[in-house]
Amino acid sequence: MREACLLVGKAHAAAASILKPGISTMQINDLVEEFIRDNGATPSFKNYHGFPYATCISMNEAVVHGFPGSHMLTEGDIFSLDIGVYKNGFHGDSAYTYAIGSVSDEVKQLLRVTKESLYLGISKARQGNRVGDIANAIQEHTEKKHGYGVVRELVGHGLGRSLHEDPQVPNYGKKGTGAKLKAGMVLAIEPMINMGVKDVVHLDDGWTVLTKDRKPSAHFEHDVCITTAEPDILSSFKEIEEAEKKNSNLSWSYTI
Repeated sequence: MREACLLVGKAHAAAASILKPGISTMQINDLVEEFIRDNGATPSFKNYHGFPYATCISMNEAVVHGFPGSHMLTEGDIFSLDIGVYKNGFHGDSAYTYAIGSVSDEVKQLLRVTKESLYLGISKARQGNRVGDIANAIQEHTEKKHGYGVVRELVGHGLGRSLHEDPQVPNYGKKGTGAKLKAGMVLAIEPMINMGVKDVVHLDDGWTVLTKDRKPSAHFEHDVCITTAEPDILSSFKEIEEAEKKNSNLSWSYTI
C-alpha cells in the first residue's frame, strides 16, 4: 500500500514541475493520468461513481471535487489537486494546494495553517485514541485559533482495498469521541479549510463544492497508518515541496 501512496506524491511532483500561468487544468489532469499509467497503476478517481476525470482540480473558492477543463491558471490562483492511485490492489489518495505566482499574505497564511493542522491531526492518529482526537486537533488550530471555517459536509476516510472505507474522519469534533483507532488501520486525513464561513454550496455538475461566501479554500491530505508506536505517514510531500522550490512560478512553499 505504501507504494501506491508514494506514487501519488510522485504524480503531484510531476504536475508541480510544470505549473505556470497559461497552462490549463485539463493539461494538468492529462499529465497526471499519463504519469500514473506509465508507472503501472490506474487513476482511482476516474469513473468512480461516475466522476469523469483522473484528478480533482478545485480552483480558489472551490473546496473539492472540481472538474479539470479549459480554465487557464493565472497569477494569484490557488488550487487543490487531489490525486488517487490504485496499484497492487490498494489505493493511495493525497491532496495538496498550490499557489500560482504572487498571492496575498492572507492566502499564504490559510495554506500554512491548513497544512499545519494536517500534521496536528496526524499526531493524534495513535492506537487507543479516537477519531475525535484527530478531528479536534484540526478544528482547534484552524477554527478556534485562526477563525477559519471548517467544512462539515466533507470528511476524511478509511483507505485500503477500497477508495473510501470506514471510519469517516471529520475535521471537527470532540476529544475522546468516534471510532477507536487500532494498529493496522489506514486513514486519509484531509483538512478542508475555508478562509471565510464553513458553509458550502454544490454546483449543478453534481460534484464541485464551493465556499458559500466565495472566499478561498485550502486542502491537504496524507494517508496515515495506525501503529503500536508513532503514526506512519504512507504518502509523502517531499517530492512536491522539492518541485515547488524549483519552480519559480510557485510562490508558496512551507515544509513541516
